[in-house]
Amino acid sequence: MIDFRSDTVTQPTEAMRAAMAAAPLGDDVFGDDPSVNALQQYAAEQLGFEAALFAPSGTMTNLIALMGHCQRGDEAIVGQNWHTYRWEAGGMAVLGSIQPQPIANQPDGSLLASDIVAAIKPDDPHFARTRLLVIENTTGGQVLSLSYMAQMAALAKSNQLQCHIDGARIFNAAVAIAANTATDPYQVARQLVQGYDSISVCLSKGLGAPIGSLLLGSADFIARARRVRKMLGGGMRQAGGLAAAGLYAMQHHVRRLADDHQHASQLAAGLQQIVTECGLTTQFSLQTPQTNIIFCDLDPALAAHFVAELGKHQIRLTSSVYQQAGQAKSRLRLVTHLDVNQAQIQAMLACSRDILRHY
Repeated sequence: MIDFRSDTVTQPTEAMRAAMAAAPLGDDVFGDDPSVNALQQYAAEQLGFEAALFAPSGTMTNLIALMGHCQRGDEAIVGQNWHTYRWEAGGMAVLGSIQPQPIANQPDGSLLASDIVAAIKPDDPHFARTRLLVIENTTGGQVLSLSYMAQMAALAKSNQLQCHIDGARIFNAAVAIAANTATDPYQVARQLVQGYDSISVCLSKGLGAPIGSLLLGSADFIARARRVRKMLGGGMRQAGGLAAAGLYAMQHHVRRLADDHQHASQLAAGLQQIVTECGLTTQFSLQTPQTNIIFCDLDPALAAHFVAELGKHQIRLTSSVYQQAGQAKSRLRLVTHLDVNQAQIQAMLACSRDILRHY
């Protein structure tokens, strides 16, 4: 099977499994699991924060951050397409009593500074209190630049807002920028997050750990976050085996993200060539990937046929339907990751060529 559904489907490598098996254990709720502590310390040092907290998922670390920055009745400014707003089951409102203020994303994935400023509420009892700006990087696989990230951090501070990054794939952004600037991805990652109050980093997407995310911030913020994690049921006991996988991922799987980006670029270019050869450019369009995520927009009938035929060859991807100018369109998402290799990219292209040629 070739699985393009998400980079969350990765399996631990043999070396990662060995690190997990050898991990010393303690009780993380008591704070004495040495493997968890090592992961948290390493991540904080790498990204330039005082402290970090290990939790089961990115949905949880984002919610912990939101509840740490905001009180009941406060407001968080988010992107319309941000994971924190659209894909986390409304947790900030349902569990945190925090009002989301969504703003339209621009084609490059960013939010306009003028839209953010216009959304900040005045100090008036009629309004929720605007307390937090959330930024997501990458967003739909698109990279927000160093200059943009610095601009958003400065904007938040100038308006007395806290600022949080949903950085589930922050290392994908760092690796993409580093490739274009011939710099170190860890250094770029530290630059991307500079000036922000907190960040959530996923270990189980491109980095390939089986489970877990990190929340990073000041020592005081993480102390409060630990209490919220317990409240949400995220306090784990002998979690060192999972933490060891995360530490191995951060130490060994960051630079290799460049392979995933290259595979996505090859796959997109190959698909575009096939679509052109088959005369389907009006029915099948692709967005050039910046990292490891490819989006394709298809006519619904073609999408249904394409996905079904790929399924017969044990090739999996995700598909959704949306409206564009009053017409239904199907959007396919293909994600490359450490369990997708060059041979599988070529197999996907060969299969796609055969399917589309006979459509």
